[in-house]
Amino acid sequence: MQHRWFVAALVVAASLPAMSAYAALGMTGRQEVNALLAFVGNSHCTFIRNGSSYSAKDAQAHLQDKLDYLLRRDMVNTAEQFIERAGSQSSMSGKPYKVNCDGKEQLSADWLTNELQRLRKAKL
Repeated sequence: MQHRWFVAALVVAASLPAMSAYAALGMTGRQEVNALLAFVGNSHCTFIRNGSSYSAKDAQAHLQDKLDYLLRRDMVNTAEQFIERAGSQSSMSGKPYKVNCDGKEQLSADWLTNELQRLRKAKL
């Protein structure tokens, strides 16, 4: 009996690397996070991280890198967790990320949360 359990565990473990890292997000979470990343990259806003300004495309790449890191550690299961753990503050300094759109500066967490709410109302 223990042998069967061990073999079954090996089969499951062997299949894990082949599974998408996005699996923890589920279909809706993947769609929402991908839409948020596209929103960031296509914006005309300047991103402020640790006192330095970055383009929208650079911010998108940075958030994608953070997302990939978090997904590898199974630390993101929802779009809200993506915003909280990747899009809100520097993991190095703890300083909040900000965006400047048309001269109006705001916290990136608020900006992303507002966009997520808009996406959900529009049902992607």
